[in-house]
Amino acid sequence: MPAPHTLSGVAAALFAFVSWGLLPIYWKSLADVAPVEILCHRLVWSLLAAGAALVVMGRLGEARRVLSRRRDVLLMASCGLLLGVNWLLFIQAVNSGHVVEASLGYFINPLVNMVLGAIFFRERLSRLQALAVALAVIGVGISVVAHGRLPWIALALAGTFGVYGLLRKLMRVESLPGLFFETAVLGVPAGFYLWGLWQDGRGAFLHLGQATDVLLLCAGVVTAAPLLAFAFAARRLRLTSLGILQYIAPTCMFLLGVLVYGEPFDPARAATFCCIWAGVAVYTVDAVLTLRRIPGGKA
Repeated sequence: MPAPHTLSGVAAALFAFVSWGLLPIYWKSLADVAPVEILCHRLVWSLLAAGAALVVMGRLGEARRVLSRRRDVLLMASCGLLLGVNWLLFIQAVNSGHVVEASLGYFINPLVNMVLGAIFFRERLSRLQALAVALAVIGVGISVVAHGRLPWIALALAGTFGVYGLLRKLMRVESLPGLFFETAVLGVPAGFYLWGLWQDGRGAFLHLGQATDVLLLCAGVVTAAPLLAFAFAARRLRLTSLGILQYIAPTCMFLLGVLVYGEPFDPARAATFCCIWAGVAVYTVDAVLTLRRIPGGKA
């Protein structure tokens, strides 16, 4: 029987990844609000939610100590900018009818992470990992030939989140204080921007109905809750288990895009996804085999 801490870790991971996978529904509900304004609300309320969590959990001292480490402060500032760009791209993609392409970005994200690890940390790619990356490149190439353009939304989402993960790996900061300071980078100017909109009577908040107001107010909760659940799961599950479960999120996005929002899924796009899915399968097999070679390793 699985240990209780493993079961709780799986439950937390499922909550996090399903929540992320269903986020397009949330942002689609705010389609009448400009993407930049949605982003600003997400930043401000995420900042306040993370700050409240620090207070409730008694971790303000930990957050203050982070500020004494200049290197971590600079890295968090960079992460905050990348996070803002990534969030804006995703909201824009969802509300402009590109949920399927956004899901592609999160399918290839682990493969981008492998490439970044090889470039910046000199991590050697195994043959299976190299094959996974090659399949992803072929998939992107099919998309370029068929549609005459790069799937820039997918590449930008994977790239910004990949570099974000790279910088996060260099930091000695836990997820909650990190979220607080990262959202503070753009959250403070976002607050002034929203105040200016409200003063001019141009903001959506308090002008588009109570349902919109509630959705904007809850943007911080829907951001912070999955992150905290993921951090909880990461302490209780092996990386391989998390690596497999992470594909729940883009799978949910993909199904929403095709089945719910009726986005086109032509043969060329199907071929692209088949290559990416094959790469993901190879990547997952390699991760499991690698873990089994470690004494006592389990997925």
